[in-house]
Amino acid sequence: MTLNRVFLVSLLLAAPAQAEKLANKLFGAMGAPSNQDSMPIGSYAKGCAAGLVELPETGPTWQAMRLSRHRNFGQPAMIQFLMDLSATARDIGFGKGLYIGDISQPRGGPMTSGHASHQIGLDADIWMLPPRSLTLTEAEREEISSIPVRSADQRSVTEYWTKVHRELLKRAALDPRVDRIFVAAAVKIEMCRTAKAKDKKWLQKIRPIAGHDTHFHVRLKCPKGARLCETQSPTVAELSKGGDGCDETLMWWVTDYLNPPKADPNKPKDEEDPPKKKGPRDFTMADLPKQCKGVLASD
Repeated sequence: MTLNRVFLVSLLLAAPAQAEKLANKLFGAMGAPSNQDSMPIGSYAKGCAAGLVELPETGPTWQAMRLSRHRNFGQPAMIQFLMDLSATARDIGFGKGLYIGDISQPRGGPMTSGHASHQIGLDADIWMLPPRSLTLTEAEREEISSIPVRSADQRSVTEYWTKVHRELLKRAALDPRVDRIFVAAAVKIEMCRTAKAKDKKWLQKIRPIAGHDTHFHVRLKCPKGARLCETQSPTVAELSKGGDGCDETLMWWVTDYLNPPKADPNKPKDEEDPPKKKGPRDFTMADLPKQCKGVLASD
């Protein structure tokens, strides 16, 4: 056991005041996966991950980006999915494959910056930029940027959006391992514009969300036998009411979300402000599943 790990374990077993150290600091300090069988533990936004696998920095059809972030670790099912989708991307003409962004930290858990999710090794960000080269150096991977496929006003796609982007998202959504895919609302609206009735089952997996103008976010289902993994609820079928999701809930993202209705000045204010909801960067180990202590303590 390394000195760093000894220190972390001692924190977990120490007096209550010390044990309240923020979970993202503990998980962010881990440099390697736990020596355990692979298991996603908890939910996508409140959990950790045992036995993660590192996505090789470079492969025949992919490159992992922003290596300094040390977030190219995932469940075996996720790593295999990314390898498979990158080969599909190349085959359909999406450059040479995929540039892959954040997956998870070596042991998952809350992150010190960025994502609320990506905690159990079943989330991955994929750049909208089709790769022209798969021989980028580590330094080049820090400097290069993806492309925005959503306009600055958030209401439409840009000239960078292509039919190949649509086909890539369709291929990803058709994969039975995929639970849902998060994209900018403008992307979903554009996909709905050209949708046919037969597209309903996979198109309902494409979910609008803020902050996804240069990448899309794939979330896998809990793998079979992953007893500690919490399935996300509601399902995409429930969210879309059995349809394709091309409805008023989608248009909210380019109406009320961008221009919220003004508050009624005559409405009485609550006597007390509602308590602030605890976020991932506020979590302590007490907020996470109990098995996460074992993930940190493992050799």
